[in-house]
Amino acid sequence: MLGFTQLVLCDVEGEGICTDASTHNFSGLPGFEASAAGERGVSFLENQRILYTVPIVYEGSIFGVLAGERDKANMQALIATDGFDGNSVSCIIDRDSNVVISPTNLDFFFALDDLFVANKDPELASAVREMQANMQANVSGVIVFTTPDGVDVIMSYDPLETFDWVLLTILPADIISHDTDAYIQHTFRLSTAVIVLFSLILAVMCGIYYSHRRQLEHIAFVDPVTGGMNNARFQYSCRRVLDGAKPGAFTVVSLNLMDYRLINEIFGPKEGNDTLRHVMQVLGRHIRPDEAAARGEAGHFFLCLHEHREDAVIARLGEIRADVNAFNAQRETPYYLTLLAGAYLVQEPGLDITVMQDRADAARKSKPAENGRCAFYDAGITARMHLEKELVNLLDSSLANRDFKVYYQPKVRLRDGQVASAEALVRWQHPQKGFIYPSDFIPVFERSGDICRLDLYVFEEVCAMLAGRLAQGAPVFPVAVNLSRRHFQTTDFLQRFADIRDQYQIPGGLIELELTESIFFTVGDILNVKEAIRRMHELGFLCSLDDFGAGFSSLGLLKSFMVDSVKLDRSFFLDDSQRAHDVVESIVELARKLGIETVAEGIEAPEQVDFLRSIGCDLVQGYVYARPMPAEELEAWMRARHGGEVTQI
Repeated sequence: MLGFTQLVLCDVEGEGICTDASTHNFSGLPGFEASAAGERGVSFLENQRILYTVPIVYEGSIFGVLAGERDKANMQALIATDGFDGNSVSCIIDRDSNVVISPTNLDFFFALDDLFVANKDPELASAVREMQANMQANVSGVIVFTTPDGVDVIMSYDPLETFDWVLLTILPADIISHDTDAYIQHTFRLSTAVIVLFSLILAVMCGIYYSHRRQLEHIAFVDPVTGGMNNARFQYSCRRVLDGAKPGAFTVVSLNLMDYRLINEIFGPKEGNDTLRHVMQVLGRHIRPDEAAARGEAGHFFLCLHEHREDAVIARLGEIRADVNAFNAQRETPYYLTLLAGAYLVQEPGLDITVMQDRADAARKSKPAENGRCAFYDAGITARMHLEKELVNLLDSSLANRDFKVYYQPKVRLRDGQVASAEALVRWQHPQKGFIYPSDFIPVFERSGDICRLDLYVFEEVCAMLAGRLAQGAPVFPVAVNLSRRHFQTTDFLQRFADIRDQYQIPGGLIELELTESIFFTVGDILNVKEAIRRMHELGFLCSLDDFGAGFSSLGLLKSFMVDSVKLDRSFFLDDSQRAHDVVESIVELARKLGIETVAEGIEAPEQVDFLRSIGCDLVQGYVYARPMPAEELEAWMRARHGGEVTQI
């Protein structure tokens, strides 16, 4: 099989079938990953095995990987010799006497172990020391000695040119000595010829190995986009400088290129990659010989700076920021790159580098940092991280125990003062932790992805409430349920909501799915959400846009999306200026022309209600009418508001 022990055919996921009919998964091996990406690869396996891999390409696409394995026996066969009637034993060691390729017969080597370890023979001990010195100096030699069982032995050592390896051959001396000196010379010449031939073969093999090794090192330690240091090499370099360093001598910095995804979206992947290379080149110019800079992933970079003061770190980051944006001096229209930074002053050099990076990341994410400034890690960040982890851990039991309660805040129609609908809001009343504010747990679940489970829980609670009222013949009203942007990462997620609604037999038009404006991030997101809104209407849901006006693309969204209503962000009503009033009036007028209902949220003052009524706003939601309350309290509030009677909306 082409000189290999066995051949293996793999698919692109790493599942392979060998010529011995066994199956294995080779994903994760550096050689396989290289071949799956279109390159040749090599991997070193346990038990002195070597795996060579190449991609299989069909019609321009990689659909598999072909691998060939040389096992230990295969390599042993390569160095074995039939000389001396099979009584000689060969192996390859390095110059520190560590075995690289072991011999097929270990009995003879084991017999020598006591002799060398005991060190009882001063002459032999001197010869061994001379052999070790010669191997280090790349000099060949021979040792003649007698084993404990009385066998005279000749041991030849011949340094090879590659990888600092030494060919070690041992044979009984009597095979040579029982014949004439001519026979000895002839045999020695023959042995030398065999060794030279093997050395040539081994040199070729080592050349191939060295070439593959360099490729592997490049793959393992070089970032494929920037050509600079990758995260694996960064961690290795940090460990080298931090071992033995004093606490506080170094700082690990996490840098994030803000809106890198937007750069890719607007200018294309090539420009995005050029931007990454530009940032990496700037970082390379600003680090010293005992420091390191690397790209992590996407627009994320790491620095290891030989700095122990916060002001010094901030100053150097300021220099980096200025250099990163220096290209704007030649541009007619500047485009500034923003770097957000977090840092960990290394007080525990023995910590895992990944932990240090996580701490720098946590500092960067802990609070908004000014461009060129830096947020530094402290114990409070760890406490917040532990709190977030605790909240995530409590989620399962709280969902099962129904510790989450759904509250409803009514939306009042300004035209006639009647309650037109309500928004469902979640509250967490934990039996041990007490009341947990939404501002504490909603962002945590957004980051962890658990917000989708909580949204489904609230949605089902709303369905159960509406189903109960329908079964009792009580009036019902449309209810808006918040929908996290996390849902849009799952294909056809709306079907799950429709299945729950159908399970409770809720008629169409009674549930409104509320999206936040921040969900529209890129062109790709907009296309996905546009299709999702179409699907919502197809399934019988209403759709509203929350926090309208908090972003910068709202008017374009009104043109593109067939939403049923928009909720004017409360920030509009914190400013009582005429200019703010004009903006609100214009948005309400535009929405009316497009047939979109307007809802003003966060309204607390009667004067604001009067203004909104005067400009034709449809609904108002806020403390000016009612706070969020449980369903039974909302029923009582509505009865009190409408003179003891609640009519169908």
